[in-house]
Amino acid sequence: MAQRKTASVTRLHADTKLFVLDTNVLMHDPTSLFRFEEHDIFLPMATIEELDANKKGMSEVARNARQVSRYLDGLLGIGEDDIENGIPLASQGDRSARGRLYLQTHAIDNELPATLASGKADNQILGVVRHLQNTYGRRQVILVSKDINMRIKARALGLSAEDYFNDKVLEDTDLLYTGVRELPTDFWETHGKEMESWQQAGRTYYRVHGPLVPSLLVNEFVWVEAEQPFHALVRELSGKTAVLQTLVDYNHARNSVWGITARNREQNFALNLLMNPEIDFVTLLGQAGTGKTLLTLAAGLMQTLEHKTYSEIIMTRVTVPVGEDIGFLPGTEEEKMTPWMGALEDNLDVLNKTDDEAGEWGRAATRDLIRSRIKVKSLNFMRGRTFINKFLILDEAQNLTPKQMKTLITRAGPGTKVVCLGNIAQIDTPYLTEGSSGLTYVVDRFKGWSHSGHITLQRGERSRLADHAAEVL
Repeated sequence: MAQRKTASVTRLHADTKLFVLDTNVLMHDPTSLFRFEEHDIFLPMATIEELDANKKGMSEVARNARQVSRYLDGLLGIGEDDIENGIPLASQGDRSARGRLYLQTHAIDNELPATLASGKADNQILGVVRHLQNTYGRRQVILVSKDINMRIKARALGLSAEDYFNDKVLEDTDLLYTGVRELPTDFWETHGKEMESWQQAGRTYYRVHGPLVPSLLVNEFVWVEAEQPFHALVRELSGKTAVLQTLVDYNHARNSVWGITARNREQNFALNLLMNPEIDFVTLLGQAGTGKTLLTLAAGLMQTLEHKTYSEIIMTRVTVPVGEDIGFLPGTEEEKMTPWMGALEDNLDVLNKTDDEAGEWGRAATRDLIRSRIKVKSLNFMRGRTFINKFLILDEAQNLTPKQMKTLITRAGPGTKVVCLGNIAQIDTPYLTEGSSGLTYVVDRFKGWSHSGHITLQRGERSRLADHAAEVL
């Protein structure tokens, strides 16, 4: 049996690679079966056993395990005779997958050092990779795993191992869109010819032409720090013509938002996005202490309680581990989420002290009013919901997968604004990296849409102690 299989695989596909998939790859991305183009895939029996062990429950991992099983069932439904020679992956409808799927159809003797426990699933998969490497000498056999230690063990044994890269939005997060562009000092000399300007609704607009325009994006902020600083937003683009719109100056106390003013350039840009009712989706990235949550809450309270643009604020965050139940202890959903919402309470304390004239009684009344208009929700119960006319804040968004992010953003109904906050340097979810985080995914996919905006906040504004600690520690 093994000999027939060896001959057929070598004869047909000696020039392509054979990828052995670890279980965590399939549970991270069920469509990974179809992401290897012309190359073949081999699934050890240990991988299928682990899929079976993880299929129960309502977590994202369990759902993915069940989806992989459905894909395999669909592929194997073609006919048992094909298993020996490999099943064409394109038969499931994905024409980009031109390789074949092979399953382990016979027992493989453990060919690993005695120091590796044979009963462990990871070591069984490594044994399969070693066997395939020895059997198919002419083919390159590569283990694909999201588990770093698994890859380390494989390389220590002389086996080829790779991470699963297909889910990555960017290879280098330094290339991630920041939402801000510094214009060259000679911008007006090179782009000011035949410039038009006009005023509308208290804003000044400039129509400019020039070589830099094609590289701009709609809702990207541009700035020049000269004798007369120029800060603007790209409103429209058409070929080599762009319309730039001046900003509201939230650095000035007269434009304060719930008593908060911007402390730096990026915070001013962020408030221009948060306070603009035409922007439905905002993403704010930044290190701890850059003011993401404070600015967002201030803008939400202003537009909910003062302007009446939104009916209430809904705040949620990822409770790592993602997708697990928040417990069966006494208490409402909101009470169970309270331990995760320390950032909300801290920022509400700051915002409640911004009105010096209110007095203790006034502040207590304001605090009760604010609490009545802010709802704290768990992500676990978001599926199937629709939020209408809400200001939805998603904190710690870097811990979401792209699929989970899609599930949440599509909850937005008419009149709802969604704000995603996060720091991609602080990811707590297993198998997610800066390049594959759902937050990186939406920043990259939404850039340039006329109803979305993004800002990467650079400067910490907590205290001189926090700033110094961030530099030296």
